[in-house]
Amino acid sequence: MVKSLIPAERHQRIQALLETRLVASIADLSELLGVSEATIRRDLETLEERGLLERTHGGAILTRRLPNEPVYALSAAVHPEEKRRIGAAAAALVEEGDTVFINSGTTTTEVMRHLADRTDLGRATILTTNLGGVLDLHHPGLEVVLLGGSFRPESKAVVGEAALRALRQVYADKSFLGVDGFSLKCGLTTPVQAEAEIARLMLGRTRGAAVVVADSSKWGVVSNYEIGSLEQVRILVSDAGLSAGAVDELAAHGLRVVCADDDRSLALAAPVGAGLEDPNGHH
Repeated sequence: MVKSLIPAERHQRIQALLETRLVASIADLSELLGVSEATIRRDLETLEERGLLERTHGGAILTRRLPNEPVYALSAAVHPEEKRRIGAAAAALVEEGDTVFINSGTTTTEVMRHLADRTDLGRATILTTNLGGVLDLHHPGLEVVLLGGSFRPESKAVVGEAALRALRQVYADKSFLGVDGFSLKCGLTTPVQAEAEIARLMLGRTRGAAVVVADSSKWGVVSNYEIGSLEQVRILVSDAGLSAGAVDELAAHGLRVVCADDDRSLALAAPVGAGLEDPNGHH
């Protein structure tokens, strides 16, 4: 057990541990550093004030910054299997007759690809800015509306006033939103202002469940532009890399968390209404 560390030394060790594990509990930090849990809570409060972490119930999570937009091709190559499963689980939430918003992103593109495979889905309307996903969305029962706007090759999507103007004239039953980061303190964020404006308006004009699709690597990531708070979201579809502690924290904010992995479900939290069953069969 380490003894007699001054606060600056404890802070360094807490940061080093979080950089390795991403999350840590107060109990573990107390034992590791040889100080009381009350001292650890004060240390975490100090580090949170510096923007280095976010306190959670019983611990902390590392705050990771994403100031710049990832290259689309590189983003698509990161966690491809997790994104495929997330896309399939999210696509299963679309119901007969739904009108759905879908924004840009490599994970939402997977949602659209799996919607194209839904042989049990008779009809639905998809309104989207995601040009890359539209090219894969061949389904006889789907009406696909590609919103106008300025094309962004970086995201293979359209943005701008024309897209926003079209969105202001319609409401959706559900929305499926890709984000670059989600955290307890900062909510949903992205590094591109124009993309944030689209996602924010989609979120605001969704009458039913807003669904965020994001792999677990985006947990604790904070970028420059806010899309919305966690309280505005009804469902998060993620993967088994999201810890049970994170699921509990998200559930406390009213989110139902669906794990898209084949062998595990993290469906916990508030009910989401008729028809939004967990793809793994859990309620």
